[in-house]
Amino acid sequence: MSQLEDELKAEATETEGAAARSPAALTAFRRGLSGVTVPILTTVIAFIAGGLIVLATGHNPLSTYSSIFNGTGFNWLFPWVGGAARATAAGNLQQTLIQTTALILVGLAVAFAFRAGMFNIGGQGQYTVGAIVAVWVGSSFAGMPAVLHIAFAIVAAGLAGAAWAGIAGVLKALTGANEVISTIMLNWIAIWLGVYCFQLGGPLQNPSMPSTPVSSNVVAGAKLPVFWGSAALQGLDVGIFIALALAVVFALLIKRTRLGYEARTVGFNPEAARYAGINVGRTWIRVMLICGAFAGVAASLDILGWKFSLFTNDIQTSQIGFYGIAVALLGRNTAGGTVAAALLFGGLLTGTSDRNINLSIDPTLVQYLTFMIEGIIVLLVSTDVITLRLLKGGQRIGVALGRRPRDVAGAGRGGGS
Repeated sequence: MSQLEDELKAEATETEGAAARSPAALTAFRRGLSGVTVPILTTVIAFIAGGLIVLATGHNPLSTYSSIFNGTGFNWLFPWVGGAARATAAGNLQQTLIQTTALILVGLAVAFAFRAGMFNIGGQGQYTVGAIVAVWVGSSFAGMPAVLHIAFAIVAAGLAGAAWAGIAGVLKALTGANEVISTIMLNWIAIWLGVYCFQLGGPLQNPSMPSTPVSSNVVAGAKLPVFWGSAALQGLDVGIFIALALAVVFALLIKRTRLGYEARTVGFNPEAARYAGINVGRTWIRVMLICGAFAGVAASLDILGWKFSLFTNDIQTSQIGFYGIAVALLGRNTAGGTVAAALLFGGLLTGTSDRNINLSIDPTLVQYLTFMIEGIIVLLVSTDVITLRLLKGGQRIGVALGRRPRDVAGAGRGGGS
């Protein structure tokens, strides 16, 4: 029991002070058992709340969620699903994994910043810039070998996203500008830059379609190979493996490199890190560069994997960068958690798409259900420190109750002697 008491005292000391309120400190505070329990409970509560909303509109939440689940394609994993239903489930699961690919990377773009005590709200802008570069590279250099062309487009998009995020890092390092404000502003600059590039008469508009605000199409040699399903029907491409590999890189970077150590140290307490000899400004810049690279690569995998072109409407309506915030929060800013959260949101986006909605269910309701569940998850994950403090309070009560009989017995023995 003394060991538990010591741990509780250490945790109480750790959570005191301004440093404990930084994103990195909160991440460490929530780790351990809560790293698995809280996200699961959060997701369950979010789905229950969403079901109550569905029920309030006069619909059956069970049939609604059943339709969404079948739309995700996860029922393909059940061996008793066969025939035409299995073929449909396979197609749906391919779409879910396609959505998951980009969500993993935009989630990592947010998670790495959180681990360093920063809020990267600019994933959408970094994704947009990466998409612009990816579609330009992918639609150019038609004679380039396929593997080299794909690698060139992915690297170029990653560098573009890194450069875009690096602006916010430099501003924070040199002027102390809040990265939340700067990344939000950079989002809008990137969006309108994309609209300008592909609008009618824009510098990157498709010359063969002068009346449509769209980019040129990615050439065949720059398209990612499809390994499951039909390429003509948007099968699953190899981008999912690239995303998973980068999740492993993220984990190694955080835990096994000097940069990861410096980033986590700065996230806990920038002043203490500076006193220890860490260049805080340089760390901020490096972190933002890596975050932007993740988002830029996410865009390139979408462009080369299934989009193949970029409309101005796509740029203005895309929300994937903002989904990345929810993915990172639900994933506890860890590689494995981010992958799992990305799979959840990928399933929601696919399961609530128009083509997967049961005709007996209001499609508008189901589509908005994704946003409602996302908002509930973000709200609950952001306030779960209350739950954890209650749990720790229960632990302290247990410690007190466990000590009391021994103290009483000890006092009795002392009185008898």
